[in-house]
Parts: sequence; structure tokens; C-alpha cells
Amino acid sequence: MNIPNTEPERQLFFIQQAKEHVGEIQKKLGRPLTFCVNTFGCQMNARDSEKLVGILEQIGYVEQESEEADFVIYNTCTVRENANLRVYGRLGYLHSLKKKNPHMMIALCGCMMQEEHVVAKLKKSYSFVDLIFGTHNIYKFPELLMNRFDSKGMIVDIWKDTDKIVENLPSERKYSFKSGVNIMFGCNNFCSYCIVPYVRGRERSRQPEHIIAEIKRLVADGVAEVMLLGQNVNSYGKNLEEPVTFAQLLEQIEGIEGLERIRFMTSHPKDLSDELIAVMKSSKKICSHMHLPVQSGSSRILKIMNRHYTREHYLEVVAKLRQAIPDISLTTDIIVGFPGETEEDFLDTLSLVREVGFDSAFTFIYSKRTGTPAAAMEDQVPEDIVKDRFDRLLATVQEVAHEKSARFTETTQEVLVEDYNKEKDLLTGRMGNNILVHFPGDASQIGTIVPVYLKECKGFYYLGEMTR
Repeated sequence: MNIPNTEPERQLFFIQQAKEHVGEIQKKLGRPLTFCVNTFGCQMNARDSEKLVGILEQIGYVEQESEEADFVIYNTCTVRENANLRVYGRLGYLHSLKKKNPHMMIALCGCMMQEEHVVAKLKKSYSFVDLIFGTHNIYKFPELLMNRFDSKGMIVDIWKDTDKIVENLPSERKYSFKSGVNIMFGCNNFCSYCIVPYVRGRERSRQPEHIIAEIKRLVADGVAEVMLLGQNVNSYGKNLEEPVTFAQLLEQIEGIEGLERIRFMTSHPKDLSDELIAVMKSSKKICSHMHLPVQSGSSRILKIMNRHYTREHYLEVVAKLRQAIPDISLTTDIIVGFPGETEEDFLDTLSLVREVGFDSAFTFIYSKRTGTPAAAMEDQVPEDIVKDRFDRLLATVQEVAHEKSARFTETTQEVLVEDYNKEKDLLTGRMGNNILVHFPGDASQIGTIVPVYLKECKGFYYLGEMTR
């Protein structure tokens, strides 16, 4: 048996091997084998899960929503501690299911698996798990699965880092009309609270021609909107042999015929260039929405966070964006209770929220992550103070967002229809600025862009009606 040494040919070989193996089991059972993939965390993980789903379907498994399946995969997140606790909690339930189903397999992958203490705990206390792999070798899933079929014991394959990017493996999109597209992997920023660079590795950018080719294939398959994904898209292309800026990549994507909308996330304020703002201003396809995590409104805390910008710099970037794209929607991430945060620092955050006028914000209580500099810092903020600040921040964010979002009331906007609620006979879609809109219609309009008159703002969403 000649196993290819090059990728993706090697994994395509193992997909065929696994398909034959699964086919034999299904023949004996007289039924198809089922699978369920549960995704925790960010859109990068969601995109990885689409790849896992595509591979499993090619092998012959049939997807189902219930975890009472023959193969359950948890694609994990480790940005906050409660994400880890959720996985441990669910594993006990999976173990009870596995005792009833001798054909059941359990796989764990994603960022949580890149932490050594997690894998050690899984080996010791959760020996019923069949397959453990991380973020760097997700493309090796077919090979690892065949190893598990052959060995009958737990397979663990974790890489500390990689410079590999493997293209052209199967993928099954969640939506037919929109898709995430990875443009880069990893992060070089090392914010003092963040585990991501340790679990996702250093920045690696895909070649622009590969990205363009993928988007063209997606558009030919009915995709109207792409979301360009990376931990810090603004630093795209710096490590390529022939450097390309993110703005230059966007200009190339703009030229793809049939593509209607371009989104991207996440942007780092320190790398947001005037060139990018200019490209967004002149674009007819880039959505007028920017997710720009600020994390804190205090320059003192931002320095300890190792964010490499000040409050003043952030506000300058916002002013430039608003001057170039007046109707842009700005969203952000904010952490409350970072070590050493004083009441004065927190009030700086509240005032920044009001000054910027965010359309929405993801607010988080600081979560200590083992292995990050912040975890070892003194002056951890008492829980009761953090809770009080979090509640005050949330109230301010909601008040500001409601006022800001309402600016589109009684205007007509283009909306990409994403879903249909049969009970209420309402469609759900997103405006270019990412705000949700609910309006009467039927399921046949899913995936199309329609004009909607916005009758009433309900805070983070609108009620409207189609104008044609």
C-alpha cells in the first residue's frame, strides 16, 4: 500500500481508507453511522468544524443534531475558563452514552487541547475519549481517525506549533449563501491576558492567490457573502515571501465577479492602517461594519494588557473611520476586572463606551488563563467588585447601543436573508452593518438580498417590512 507523502493527497488517501472501514461497519449494523460536531468559541473554530463535517460526510457518516450519535466531536475553546468547564461537564454525559453504544467514538480537538495540563487530565480521568488533537493539525483528522480504527486505543496528536497550511480538503458549509474564509492563522501579539498565541501558534498567512481561488469557487457555488477570518486580519501578509497588505488583498477580492458582500474579523487597533480605511471607503462590497476590540478605556490598563495602543490612539482610529464611512457600525470587546483595574480605570472604560457610541459590545469578566502573564499578576480584583462593574458596563453598553442603532429607523436598507421562523412567519437577515432585522416573508427568500423598510428599533435588532 503506497501512502502519499504530500498533502492533501495523503489525507485524501486516508479518507478513502476510512470510508471503506465505515462502510463495512454500516453493512454489519444495517444502518448508517451518525455523527455530531459541537463547536465552542470563535468563528475560526466554526470554520474548522465545517472542515470536520465535510471530511466525516465524505467518509460516509450522516450528520445529526443529537449527541446520541456514533461519533461525537467537541471542537473546543479555551479563551475563558468556563469554556473548559463546559467540556468537562459534557464528557460525563457522553461517557454514559458510550456505555450503551459499543460503536460510539468521542473526539476532542481545538484550542483547549493545546494546553498540556488539559491533555494530562484527559488521559488520567477521561480515558474513554478516543481521539485528541489540536489546532495545528486539524487537516490530519482522516489519518488520525484511521490510526484510531487500527489501534483501538486513545490517539493523542498535539503539535506545539506549525508553519504548515494545507488546502483543498473537504468542507461542508453551514450556510449555502455565506461562508467564512481563513486568510491567516495564529497571532503574534501576546496580549498579557490571552492564551490564543500559545494555542493557535504564530501568524501564518495564506497565499493571496489561494484565497482568491477559494472565494471564486464559493461564489460559483452560490455564496453571496464571505467573512475573512484571522486572529488579527490587519497584520495579514507580513510573513509572506512577497508581502501583501490586508488592504491590497481586499482590493483583489473586491474584483471577484458575483461576490456581493465582504466582511472580516478580527481587527487589532494598533495595525489598522489609513490604507485599509481608504479601501473600505471606496469599496462597493465591503460591509460598513468594523469589529474593533478595545478591551479597556484606560491607557494604564491597556499598557499592562500589552495592547500597544492608548485610549487616545483608539479614539483617533475611530474618528478616521467615522470621517471616511459616516454610517459605519462599530462593535467591540471589553474586559472587566483585569488585574489592578481601579475604579478610575473602569470609569475610563465607561466614558469611552459613551464617547465612541458602539452599536454593540461583547463584555467579559476577566478570566485567569494559566500560562499567561496576567494570571501571575498581583492585584486580582475581588469578585464582588468585578460583578458590580460588569453590571454597570452592561447597562451602559445597552443604553448607548439602543440609541446608536436607532439611527436607521424609517430608512430602507439592503438585507441578506439568513433564516426563517415558521411559527412567527418572519424572516431574519443582516444589514451590511451587521444589525439584525426581522420582517414578514417566506423561506424561499433565504440567501437573497432584499430591500427592507425599518419600522421600529428594538435595541439590537429592527422590525421591518420588505419594500418589494
